[in-house]
Amino acid sequence: MISKIREDAVIVPKTFGYKITKGLLTLSDEEEACTKFKWAYEFALKIPGADIETYQEAACKDSYWAYRFAWGIPGADIEKCQEAACQNPQVAYYLLRIFLGQI
Repeated sequence: MISKIREDAVIVPKTFGYKITKGLLTLSDEEEACTKFKWAYEFALKIPGADIETYQEAACKDSYWAYRFAWGIPGADIEKCQEAACQNPQVAYYLLRIFLGQI
């Protein structure tokens, strides 16, 4: 049991999930950031100098994260986010409320 804990103590700090929650991401983690919608959004939000277009492309493969990208990332291409977000009617509704200033 102790050996497993020691192994995890070495492996966990190298994982993307650990780095993102502890604020340890760097631009060298950008390739892995594009593997999940949420990670692409978080990377664009938290890493200065991140290429917004690259992460927007990854985040906009999911309607919810496209909505979040449009709402939370300065410099996001709103039309691209809108197109992706409108694939889900509920998400489209929330996006519309943002544009109307109701959220």
